[in-house]
Amino acid sequence: MRILLKNARIYDGTGADAFIGDILVEDERIVAVGADLREEAGKVIDLSGLSVSSGFFDAHSHNDWFAIKKEPLKYLEPFIRQGITSFITGNCGLSAVGFDPDSPYVDKVGGGLFGYRGDTTGVYPSVKDFFEAIDRKNPCNMAVIVGHCTARTSVAGWEHRELSTRERERMLALMEKGLQEGACGLSLGMMYEPGRFSSVAETRDVALLAEKYDRPLTIHPRAESAVSMDYPLLGRAHILRALDELREMSRGTHMKLQYSHAIFVGRNTFKYRDEVHRILDEMKSEGIDAQFDIYNELLGVSVITVILPAWYQALSPADKRKPWNKWRFAVLAWASIQLLGFGWKDIVIAYVGEGNEKYEGKTVYQIAKESGKSCIDTYLDLCEMSGFKGRVNMGPYSTPDIIAWQSRRDDVLYMTDAWVEEHGVQNPAIYDCFPKFIRDSILGRGDTMPRTVRKMTGGVADRFSIPERGYVKPGYYADLTVFDEAEMASAVPDQERAFGIRRVFINGKEVLCDGRLDAEALKTSGHALRSR
Repeated sequence: MRILLKNARIYDGTGADAFIGDILVEDERIVAVGADLREEAGKVIDLSGLSVSSGFFDAHSHNDWFAIKKEPLKYLEPFIRQGITSFITGNCGLSAVGFDPDSPYVDKVGGGLFGYRGDTTGVYPSVKDFFEAIDRKNPCNMAVIVGHCTARTSVAGWEHRELSTRERERMLALMEKGLQEGACGLSLGMMYEPGRFSSVAETRDVALLAEKYDRPLTIHPRAESAVSMDYPLLGRAHILRALDELREMSRGTHMKLQYSHAIFVGRNTFKYRDEVHRILDEMKSEGIDAQFDIYNELLGVSVITVILPAWYQALSPADKRKPWNKWRFAVLAWASIQLLGFGWKDIVIAYVGEGNEKYEGKTVYQIAKESGKSCIDTYLDLCEMSGFKGRVNMGPYSTPDIIAWQSRRDDVLYMTDAWVEEHGVQNPAIYDCFPKFIRDSILGRGDTMPRTVRKMTGGVADRFSIPERGYVKPGYYADLTVFDEAEMASAVPDQERAFGIRRVFINGKEVLCDGRLDAEALKTSGHALRSR
């Protein structure tokens, strides 16, 4: 089918100024872009007064875990409604691929945050298996990164120790196989199990593998706060120590280092924003291709155990409750709260298991006050009742000024780091994260519109070597997002719904039109995105 889009303000993804023109789509591809195209088409759509770009790329996602659901649309619908057509998945070391099918630890793949459970269509150990499972059987386009946590879990579970030479070789072989099968990068999750148990020597091996294939290594660092539970409490700020670790890991390479979700957890961390970017700039001067990504939200979502130190998590259930260990953790937690400017009032329970819905949407502090217990005891109770697998929404992670400042940098990409949960409080980024970036641009708070669009389209495709995507160019796939800049400028964000997105095309299929989804088209609209 041929579709002619007329009179649109076109942002082509290069960062160049927009121009008024037409786009001709035939089947899955763009066949012509220009002024006043006079082509025969089965459908002509007048976009006068509206803007169009390549479909938005979510540069940091975990939707590989939801693309393999039997009904993936309910998990991907809110992203489509905010103009997202493609995802870079498998971040934070927690990919759905990259493990041995016969591993005794498959149930631990996903780091406790995700996993092969519920209504999935199957288990997909390799990138090849995953791509075959989703290609043209899924609403959106999916690229995948191979996660270090996943591969490490495959060979050693969550054991808190150095890997043997044989185990490390097997782990790296699993990751390399993924790259050979079209994965667009590798990822580290140094705050999650078992990534937090890895040494600099181990992560350097992963960095060298990413460099060998010229693919990005996306990194959730060990700390993104002034203090954390993974470094000695006093001395250099932990967010900076984590960057020091990345610098040591990548020294002497020319790897593509992608610093994930550049956030500043806790009010006392905000002051390190300039130092963080100074270090990233110094790494670039040393030959490392360092970039970062951000979302347009002030909070984040994580596992409930994110503030537990590694030594505590390694204890047996009985040892966790021993007075000495609990006292030691309590002292560290109290000191961290004082140093971080982030406390029990900032941790909102999103989900701690069925039957415990009364805690959802409440802070640890509120629950403690209602129960008459200390915050420490309340927090450990919540951890235990969720099997140490609960979910929290935490903030502040940033400020509007920091987001605006970072969004204008040359080396940033935009993303959501969000997913739809079955139960509990949702991450607000699933609704309107990308429209908010555009709104900020229109209102003069963010980057220019051409650069803003590039950071969610062509810039992402280039970074992750995704061919024939991210640009409004003849021969490229027809992933297109149509948006209304006037509506975006006047919208009130954070209402648990998208705004300003008029139409969305995925591989030439119109899947969203003025709020109406085409569920039938979305059954087969998405492609697997193999890195070139």
